[in-house]
Amino acid sequence: MKKRIRLTFPQDLIKEPVIYTVARKYDIIPNIRRARVTESVGEMILELDGQEDNLNLSIEALKETGVDVELVEGDIIQ
Repeated sequence: MKKRIRLTFPQDLIKEPVIYTVARKYDIIPNIRRARVTESVGEMILELDGQEDNLNLSIEALKETGVDVELVEGDIIQ
């Protein structure tokens, strides 16, 4: 199963390996579709592939880390 999400990272998490850590822990495959990082904020559209339960757990883990997570539908370059 795949889910697309929009992540917004606060300044203190920009340089942390948050996606890598969550991907390994929950056995999901992340695919960065679009990203923009500045010194104060990071924004990313990410496609996650894996088992549905693992996807949901990984999204909750990202939120608990302090990343703002929104589900995304439509207009992303295939």
